[in-house]
Amino acid sequence: MGLVKALTGSVIGTVLDTWKDYFVCDSMDNDTLMVKGTKRGFGGSGEVITNGSGIVVNEGQCALVVEEGNILEVAAEPGNYTFDSSLSPSIFDGGLEGLKNSFKEAVGRFQFGGEVNKSQRVYYVNTKEIMDNRFGTSTPIPFRVIFDKATGSEVEISVRCNGEFSFRIVDPVTFYQKVAGNKAARFEKDELLPIMKSEMLDVLNPVFGKLSELGIRYSELPLHTAEIKGALREALKGAWEERRGIAFESLTINSVTIPEADAEKIKNIQFSAFNKDPGNANATIITATADAIRDAANNANGAATGFMNVNMASNTASQLLQQQGTQPTGGGYCPFCGASLPAGARFCPQCGKQLQ
Repeated sequence: MGLVKALTGSVIGTVLDTWKDYFVCDSMDNDTLMVKGTKRGFGGSGEVITNGSGIVVNEGQCALVVEEGNILEVAAEPGNYTFDSSLSPSIFDGGLEGLKNSFKEAVGRFQFGGEVNKSQRVYYVNTKEIMDNRFGTSTPIPFRVIFDKATGSEVEISVRCNGEFSFRIVDPVTFYQKVAGNKAARFEKDELLPIMKSEMLDVLNPVFGKLSELGIRYSELPLHTAEIKGALREALKGAWEERRGIAFESLTINSVTIPEADAEKIKNIQFSAFNKDPGNANATIITATADAIRDAANNANGAATGFMNVNMASNTASQLLQQQGTQPTGGGYCPFCGASLPAGARFCPQCGKQLQ
């Protein structure tokens, strides 16, 4: 048995007069992946496709003629088809990936002598891009931030992200056999989305790991959706395309966030790395001292308290310079108050404390 393409396009037109009955599917929304075709006309039971019946296929649809769970015919090209039980099984694939091979494996050679003796149905699979599928990481994903490739300096942080993805059914035969089954009426995407999201988030971890090795910052991840999409599609090929006939299509990352503690950790490491350079360290000291003097002048608790903060800033600056080996020539700085020391001084001229 096979299908004969009667007319191009999806308009039934005058062929209604030549069909005893016909099967049709109204447009499927973004939430519907498969639906049972509606039988119209005078050909009897909706579970029987009589010889000469019509099957209408619209854009973005693939019609499957099914008998007792076995796929007999496939039509993914839009148009009007006449069912002829005397022909061999046929396929109109519409260019869908992998459909020809899966159909050859699925179809059986049924001979009914022009008569139908079993229950048959027509199912329509939605082959349009299924969009607006939101996702979010329920648990943080580890992400390495590399500060210096030469020394291997890095820190691991926790990343959370959310966004949207889309997918497309590229092999309706595999989708029917492995996922939707012999549904009574329709198959909605909500029946499949939870497991798809879980599988996608599972592979985000190694994908982010590869991006971190390239030195990409976590805040720049939304700029690399093309690389992430390609990596996800490759990683999900076995679980989605081969097992379910579904291809990963597109990805949008709306936001990427990290815990406040991780943000502070990165800031401190960047500050330390910046001050390894003596010139940067001196600039930091000058800025900190100027800020402390300004704050002292505006201190509501009095000048004494304010200039105590200046001394603290100077002390911190002195320690920073000592760590970097950038003490000034001569006596250096007092480790207690940060005052400049003359060469060979044993006591600080400002705070009076003995120097080691």
